[in-house]
Parts: sequence; structure tokens; C-alpha cells
Amino acid sequence: MNRCFTVVGNPAGRRVTLFARAVEAAGLPAPRVVPWLQVLREGGARFGTQEIVRVDSPGEDPEVDLLLRGVPDPTRVEGSARWYERFTAALGTLRGGVRLDGADDVAVMFDKRRCHAVLAAADVPVPESPTSGPAGAPVRGWDDVRALMREHRMPRLFVKPAHGSSASGVLAVDSAAGGRIRATTSVELDAEGRLFNSLRIRRYQRERDIAAIVDALAPDGLHLERWVPKASQDGRAADLRVVVVDGRATHAVVRTGAGPLTNLHLGGHRGDLAGARRAAESAGLRWPELLGICERAAACFPDTLCVGVDLLPAVGWRRAFVGEVNAFGDLLPRLTGLPGSGAEGLDTYAAQVAAALRRAPLTTPPGPHHPHRTGTTHASA
Repeated sequence: MNRCFTVVGNPAGRRVTLFARAVEAAGLPAPRVVPWLQVLREGGARFGTQEIVRVDSPGEDPEVDLLLRGVPDPTRVEGSARWYERFTAALGTLRGGVRLDGADDVAVMFDKRRCHAVLAAADVPVPESPTSGPAGAPVRGWDDVRALMREHRMPRLFVKPAHGSSASGVLAVDSAAGGRIRATTSVELDAEGRLFNSLRIRRYQRERDIAAIVDALAPDGLHLERWVPKASQDGRAADLRVVVVDGRATHAVVRTGAGPLTNLHLGGHRGDLAGARRAAESAGLRWPELLGICERAAACFPDTLCVGVDLLPAVGWRRAFVGEVNAFGDLLPRLTGLPGSGAEGLDTYAAQVAAALRRAPLTTPPGPHHPHRTGTTHASA
């Protein structure tokens, strides 16, 4: 039986294009692409036993976004709970094939409250959170946020939509004595109280504006985390996106920002990875330990070949925490593998193609197979 690659994604999207390019660069036929639009309209898709199936992000397609969120304007922030319900339901309609992504894994990663609890239970260092897991405190609006800030002595915290991504709807809230409060966010609040995603970082200093944003986001579910002051590089806040493929940290990029949000699409810059390694090791935090934290986080999702881990080094580079684990955190064009990772010279997609072929060789004798797992366990580097 000859294996072949199939991608569930948006055909015109960058992710599908880059993955297809990696498959062809490996000397293989271009992957079959099953559009998310088709999956949603037809109620699912079925794959043959010979197909190695990669599920990719449903983002970057306005029609798909409308079907998932039910909001006609793709720049609006609201609707993430509906998006999550419909997206996870759609994952359950994909049948057969050798899957590179576990539907249950992806569902947990796209619920920050559940993901935080899973990581904490595995002793992965995470910021303190009063909303973690099923026993977490509910957040019905700004009044609840204020109460939890007082109760848990968290004058600085992140307020995150439970099902958001790419920093959509995230607020970094900073309060001080005397009642002063400020929120840093990419959310644009218009005069009618509607919320829009923006590529420009805004700082709100009137509590009624911050309350209006939080109150509008709360029905979709919110997750709170203590604000971990980040390490710096060249005077800018710094964190790392680390891609873990088949249990090994293969790629890493430093992201730096003028404020607490370092996402590259929000004006963050790629920093100096070698400089970050030197700073960590001079502070007593060995580089393999940092990568090992990311690999331990990835091991919480054993049915998923590749995840992107947001690693937050604390001030002074003496400690590090996992902020998030991203199911689709591999969009890092032109970034090649870390030395000693086994992915040297490969971008994130080529590394996944190679790992997938190790898990499921191109030619294999017929026989029983697991529709989601391929038998290889994660191992630390």
C-alpha cells in the first residue's frame, strides 16, 4: 500500500501552500487538499487507509470564518465560543486515515482553561491561574475579574478569551495603588461597543473602557493568568515560540516587543536566539532545560505530531513558564531547525514531513491500523 499526504485546510492559505511545498520537496506527489469549506458544508470527510492526514488551521478564509463564528465581519473579536463549538464538532466528522493531529488534543489546546490544567497536572511550569480547569472560577464580566485580582493578589494579569488565538482579544491588565489601571491589547473598541481585531497595539486607561471590552468578551469564556514579567533583550520584552515535532524541540524563535504582547503580526520582532541562550545559561538555566520544558508540554498531547509552545522566560532568565500550547503554531517561514534537533536545514513543514514518514513509511504491508496514532511515543531530546 502506497502512502500519500492529504491536508484539511484552506487551499489558498499560506500554511497549506508551505506544507505542500515541503511534501513536493521530499520528492512526493503534491498532497490532496480537502477544503475546510467542503468539510463544513458537507458534514465531514472520509480518508483512505493509505492517506497521511494533516489537519491545518481553518483561518484566513472569510467564508470558513463566517460558518464557524457566525459573525459576518472577520475582523470582529466576538464569537469565539461558537467558533470553538463548531470547529471541534467538525474535527469529529473527519474519519479514517493515518492522522497527524488528535481531535481531543486540539480541542484541549483551543480551550486555555483546560490546557492550563492539563499542563499543571503534568508539572509543566505555568503562570498561576484562578480559572484553570473545571473547578476554575467563572468570569462573567469585569466585576469578576476585579474580584479575582483582589482575592488572588494579582495586580497584573492577562485576560484571555478561552478559545482565542493570535492574541485576539487578549488584554494585559496592570493596576496600581490609587485606582490607576491600564490595559494593553490589540482590541479596538468602537463607539457602539463593538470589538475589532487590530494590528495596532492600544493602551486603554479608563476603567469603563476596559470593563466594556471584558464584559463583551465574557460570554465567550475568559481565562485569567498572573502576568509573569518577561526577560528582556535589547530593552524589549522577550519570549520564545518553540516548535516541537514528534517529541523533539526542532525550531525556536525569539519574539521581542515594546510591551507585553510580542506576537510578530502585532509588531513584534524576531530576536537573537543565540543571545537568548547565552543569557539563560549565564543565569544558570541550561538551554536543554528550556527546550525540555517545551517537550514536556508537547508530551501532554501525544496524538499530535507538531505543536508550537510559547515559552515565557522570567526577568533575569532564571525561570521559564509555558504560556500556551498552539495546535497550529508552526507558521514560521524560512526558519530552519536547531542544531542537534535532527531538523537542521529543514523548515517547520519539512521537519513534519520527515517525521510523518518515519511514523508511517510510504510503503507498508496491509493490516490493522489505529486511525489516529501511529505507535511512536514522544521522547525528550
